[in-house]
Amino acid sequence: MSNRELGLVPQILIGVALGALAGVMFPALAAKLGVLGELFVAMLKAVAPLLVMVLVMSAIANRHESGTDGRKVILTLVLYAVGTTAAALLALIMSEAFPQTIALSRAAEGTPPAAVSSVLKDVLFKLVDNPVNALLTGNFLGCLTWAVLLGIGFRKAPEGFRRNLQTLADGVSDIVRYVIRFAPVGIFGLVCYTVATVGLEALLGYASLAALLVGTMLLMALVVNPLIVFAVTRRNPFPIVLRCLEESGITAFFTRSSAANIPVNLALAKKLGISEELYAVTIPVGATVNMAGAAITISVLALAAANTLGIEVSPATAVLLCVVSALGAAGASGVPSGSLLLVPLACSLLGIPYDVAMQVVAVGFIISVVQDSFETALNSSTDVVYTYAADQVGRAG
Repeated sequence: MSNRELGLVPQILIGVALGALAGVMFPALAAKLGVLGELFVAMLKAVAPLLVMVLVMSAIANRHESGTDGRKVILTLVLYAVGTTAAALLALIMSEAFPQTIALSRAAEGTPPAAVSSVLKDVLFKLVDNPVNALLTGNFLGCLTWAVLLGIGFRKAPEGFRRNLQTLADGVSDIVRYVIRFAPVGIFGLVCYTVATVGLEALLGYASLAALLVGTMLLMALVVNPLIVFAVTRRNPFPIVLRCLEESGITAFFTRSSAANIPVNLALAKKLGISEELYAVTIPVGATVNMAGAAITISVLALAAANTLGIEVSPATAVLLCVVSALGAAGASGVPSGSLLLVPLACSLLGIPYDVAMQVVAVGFIISVVQDSFETALNSSTDVVYTYAADQVGRAG
């Protein structure tokens, strides 16, 4: 069937079902079919940096004189900060209500940042990266910096040049649409590989911890986010929240990468009628700094480690943990399970030894098939939700 006869989301769900079935019935073959998923994620990651640079450059170069979108960009960034901090606070409340302990047995490998300062330093150096290197390595902050600067410079260019820049942006957007059409096949491959190689057995031992993580993320997506959207727009928030979860969250759930989901979010923002000047900037930025799911993961796992060791967390320390989790989450973007390597950062704040913190990371990797999928779905879909909310400010209706 064509995409018009059967929508993309039903096609993806069919791919999920067939992938799970193949993974159970033909595990050896299904593991090899995982290359389809790897190919899909690679295509998304390949086109995303170029798309971001060209779209932002074109949007700024052809921008109208009104400063409305500039103010809306700032509002969106504020919503990102509020949402990520609220997620960390929600994780703290849920961890107090449903305290978890972890059976610690072995250490994991990894090199987490030693302090919040290292995360901020990394962000600053990404901003001033070489533009060619930024494109080659998928450094979206670097791409964004150069796109903004070039866009401002090109505003003085002749109208014909700026029209050509818009044509280039439209051409890259068309390539993205072709890539997204491959999503059902790609997700079929990802599900095949996951079911064939991991199965569900590894998750059963940590079901309670995984349930707390998933439950907190669902509360964030279905309760806190709607409240934030309502506070901004004064309208029923659920149609946009549910649509973003359906069209952005499902794809992000299986790619497990906010960076790979940027083209999907840009296409969704365009369908929703959001100003291109706004979403061309806020969607790529959101993929880097809007990390509500990562903040939840960092806070819940750190507090579970504290409970396991019998460490009392004071209210002041808990508030500081929320801030550290929100800041640290910004360093978790672009890498599947990247938030897990930020857990020792929060653990150090609670006085938890490094070797114990790395054992917590090992537990996190065991449940990461579930945790990282829900985390990325929340992170990525929220980018569009907040951008839409900011775009509605000042609009009639």
